[in-house]
Amino acid sequence: MHPRKLIPIALLGVMLVTSGCKNYATVREKNPGFQAASPTGELLVKALKSRERSAEARMGHFIDAAYDASRKLKKNPKDSLALEEYNFAVARVFDVLHHSGLQPWKAPVLCRGASRTWRFSVLTSGKREHDPSYYRILPADRFVFRGSLVSERMVKPGIGAPMVIASKGFDPSKFDPFIQGKNVYYGITQVLHFRGDACIAGYVDPLSTEDVAFQGHRFPVAADFSAPIALALAELRPRRIELQRMFSPTDYSSNIRVARLQPYNPKKIPILCVHGLGDSQATWAPMIEALRGDETIRKNYQIWFYSYPTGYPYPLMAALLRKKLDEIRTFYPDHKPLVVIGHSMGGMISRALITDSGDKLWNTFFETPPEKTPLTEKSRELLVEALIFRHRPDVCRVIFASASHRGADMAVNFWGRMGRRLIGIPAGLTQVGKEMALLSKPREDGRKLQQAPNSIDVLDPNNRFVTTIDKIPPNPKIPFHSIIADRGKGGNRDHTKPQSTDGIVPYWSSHMPGAQSELIVPSGHWSNQDPQAIAEVKRILKLHLKGSSG
Repeated sequence: MHPRKLIPIALLGVMLVTSGCKNYATVREKNPGFQAASPTGELLVKALKSRERSAEARMGHFIDAAYDASRKLKKNPKDSLALEEYNFAVARVFDVLHHSGLQPWKAPVLCRGASRTWRFSVLTSGKREHDPSYYRILPADRFVFRGSLVSERMVKPGIGAPMVIASKGFDPSKFDPFIQGKNVYYGITQVLHFRGDACIAGYVDPLSTEDVAFQGHRFPVAADFSAPIALALAELRPRRIELQRMFSPTDYSSNIRVARLQPYNPKKIPILCVHGLGDSQATWAPMIEALRGDETIRKNYQIWFYSYPTGYPYPLMAALLRKKLDEIRTFYPDHKPLVVIGHSMGGMISRALITDSGDKLWNTFFETPPEKTPLTEKSRELLVEALIFRHRPDVCRVIFASASHRGADMAVNFWGRMGRRLIGIPAGLTQVGKEMALLSKPREDGRKLQQAPNSIDVLDPNNRFVTTIDKIPPNPKIPFHSIIADRGKGGNRDHTKPQSTDGIVPYWSSHMPGAQSELIVPSGHWSNQDPQAIAEVKRILKLHLKGSSG
């Protein structure tokens, strides 16, 4: 990034931080302790204090405790203390394993316990991309998280030790272009099974398996739905690049993608989250954790996201999303229709997915149809994709959160003008901007287009794309819902002051006639993180399962 941009970007960063986007997460590691309340607990305390030098011996002591607890669970599956002891012991086995360099997924490791030597092994799927050598396997109970997006730990009680697996020196996206990215963070649960002297570790995916057989009984699978996302936020620090993706979007154009946050399941409905201006998929963390924590939603939905550099004009990003959805359909031809949740400018993108534009948007810019407008082929192709489109048949419902359908006055105030200058004309749009300036007709107030618009330009309430698409009703067969924030201050719903607003987008911009439901929540602009808004999303998703549109 050019040095001259750094100072104003820093100023804008201060503005965004004070608007509610502080550091997303920090992490501190701890050494979990245990208080002995039974002979098994005494084994654990002794193992924690052990001065054994070899990792195998330390693991052997924890395996002893896990085995002892498993025998008690066989006799009494409701023994909560035995369950706690078992889970803690399993976590400590993997704690030692993480720091040891041992690879029990390749060959059993001999772990000397108090009265026997355990043959410890780790089962894998056999797929290369699942090779544990490529990941850190980290007990979730080691981590303490703080930050604006990790205020509540979403956990599920049950059997097993929740783990975070984090990729290291390995790019799993080469096996699947729609995996979450080069840096994978995912939650699994490890369970130890015993067969004679064999101690076999097998992992369970708590997003696909609700309960498991263990010692002759069925147990719910334990899970920590917060730890994987929180650790990713803390280690990857996405806030660092969100502003860069807004002010230097061309540098991140190769990262535009639709990705899934869990293994693909054709039986589950995709929820596609679309973030807003200056944000990334990271800002959905509280929503994702809460949805995963709901059993009904966890069983019936899978979460995907659309990631894009937000300095580009949103009609172009909507066109690219349509292309990505076409690619998804080719790669996963059996996927169910999507429920889309769009926040802020992501709501504007989502709105385009349920709209049949016809030639209305094209005609607001040009006097002649595409084939008769003297554009270069590349510019014509780009403009046709951005201005002429049909609703997506693979979208079955949309939820808008603080969507800026009619723009926002912020786009034309001091900060908006500064942002517009900093973004400038994204590279790749210079030529089409020149052609549009030459060929497009003036808008109703007589102003002529000077250059290709950027993301701030298309948030101007008087932008002709914004005013024209507002007059085109969404496809009536696709239900949509609105979640609107007012900071708890209320206000007038029209342009009369004091206006009802979330601090950035006013009610008159977010309101959409024809919504199946509209809820106003006492939140700032990031209403997709508000507890009431998240509860409303849950309600809508469960209604969707019942075939209801209300």
